Amino acid sequence: MALIQSTLIWVVYAVVIALVIAIASIFVYLYQSPRERSATVSIVCIVTLTSLLATLLLLPVDVALVSSTTSSKLGRRKDWATDARVDNIVYTLKIVYYALYSLDAVLCLLVIPFTYFWYEEYDEVAAEEGTQTIGSRFGGALKYTLAFIALVIILFLVGFFVPVARDRSGAHYSLDYFKRILEENHGERALTFAIGLLITVGTLIYILYTGAGFALLPVAFIKSAPAISAPTLTANTASALEQNRERQRQLEGRSAGSSEGLSSKDHRELDALVREERTLVRRERLAAEASGEHSNWLVKTWMKIEAVFRPLKLLGGFVLMIVAIVVWVSMLLTGIDKAKNSICKTHCGYILGHINIVNPMNWILVKSAKIFPIDYVIFLILVLFFFFSSVVGMASIGIRFLWLRLFQIRSGHTSPQALLMGTVMLTLMALAINYAVAMMVAPQYAHYGPQTYCDKPLRHPTDQPDCSEHRRLRPCSETADSQAARNVCTASVGSTFLDTITVNFSFFGAVDFWAQFVFLAVYLIVFVVSLFRVPKLDQYEVEADAEEEEEEGLLASTGRRFGATWGDITGRPKDYGSSDGQGTRQTATES
Repeated sequence: MALIQSTLIWVVYAVVIALVIAIASIFVYLYQSPRERSATVSIVCIVTLTSLLATLLLLPVDVALVSSTTSSKLGRRKDWATDARVDNIVYTLKIVYYALYSLDAVLCLLVIPFTYFWYEEYDEVAAEEGTQTIGSRFGGALKYTLAFIALVIILFLVGFFVPVARDRSGAHYSLDYFKRILEENHGERALTFAIGLLITVGTLIYILYTGAGFALLPVAFIKSAPAISAPTLTANTASALEQNRERQRQLEGRSAGSSEGLSSKDHRELDALVREERTLVRRERLAAEASGEHSNWLVKTWMKIEAVFRPLKLLGGFVLMIVAIVVWVSMLLTGIDKAKNSICKTHCGYILGHINIVNPMNWILVKSAKIFPIDYVIFLILVLFFFFSSVVGMASIGIRFLWLRLFQIRSGHTSPQALLMGTVMLTLMALAINYAVAMMVAPQYAHYGPQTYCDKPLRHPTDQPDCSEHRRLRPCSETADSQAARNVCTASVGSTFLDTITVNFSFFGAVDFWAQFVFLAVYLIVFVVSLFRVPKLDQYEVEADAEEEEEEGLLASTGRRFGATWGDITGRPKDYGSSDGQGTRQTATES
């Protein structure tokens, strides 16, 4: 039974990884510029995104496996869960965690920089002439990557030799949980230092990008339904274009029939009509693409399905907004609890011995963890919400150095260099999200899941407590130091790894903890602003998107969305009362 249960848990994880690969592939395909696609860049970005999401989504598997050794109803270990079996589960999880964290670090610090320089080294003219070989290109990329190799070596050497947790005189260090954390070798210390540093750097990025995106993503869903359907836009544009050309023919005929030509007033009108014609032609082409003209049946079918489910985006936006508010409240409650009741404050990165203030997300995940994989589905939605919030934050703010914009992340217009830089930032933010979810959003779930122990005195240290008649069940926690708790409770490997970082390198823990309050402040500010103000494109995007501004302008209004949806489903235009030539011409001129 135990083997079947653990196998099913790993099978669910494998299915989720397959889903993650699909999500990463679609993300890279949609965001990369079609004219600048690079197979090497695409593969590296897909592998990196898959690795970081696999790291984040390992926690529910971790919680499910360690929780499967106990009976939460009786507060005792199951008969098959001997110390050897439990140690084997923990050891397996530790190998997977260390492998994924090491892969994340190598991809972020070595592989992506090398890929960046590899792409930059490509010279199309030299390649066609045969003067640039693969070897010379590889050597040029490796030359610039040496600095990153030196950085990784220094990072691990510092982690290997840096002194940790010198002040161990506090009462909390006598607890069994902290004793296990402090028992580690130098190799583990080097890895925890490197990951701790990356988490702290990622937290500084996560504050701005994920905090802003967390507020903007639900708003983007709510405001993304178009105000006019593609068939209606096509019909209105064709009518306006015909009237425009007819008026041009009249003016040209007047010019041909007069020896003096056109007056200055007619010249200005003709020039305005020519500019309007270019706008209408461009809009006609965009409308044809949006309605699926000259596309195969599969694309047209997908557009029909997308139109049918378009109203759900509006509903989904409100649901995401509620989820964001619940997560925000949960993080705030946990932050207050840790700041007030942490057993060691800054000395261990504000580890919370046991939950004093119940937060809603933690309660939901702990209760749902009793029936796997319900908690996994909730956790997957939560992680993807954080991840795509980071993407929306990057798309809104751009990749910047101080006030200077280096790259812009936009769907279908992202250069390979920007995609690689964005992937590095997403990796760092994913590590910060891992900390935030495990330590702030759902700390009890991340550490022990639904595990409980029977708080009854034991006659012998190896006895199993029995709470079948007397209900003295207590949730497992870091401060539970009784013999019964030691016999039953097993902390998840992922939370233990994060606690190891915050205890051994308390500076990282303190910075990461207080940064969460800045994250909450950024979310609150952006959320309030987004409710009353629609974000506008800056001048850079206006110039870059000259051919798309008409299409984007159709996303502002909400009054006609359901009529537009019906028009896209049926494929027939709907008269909105403004399709007369003058009204359409005025709109085109203003555009």
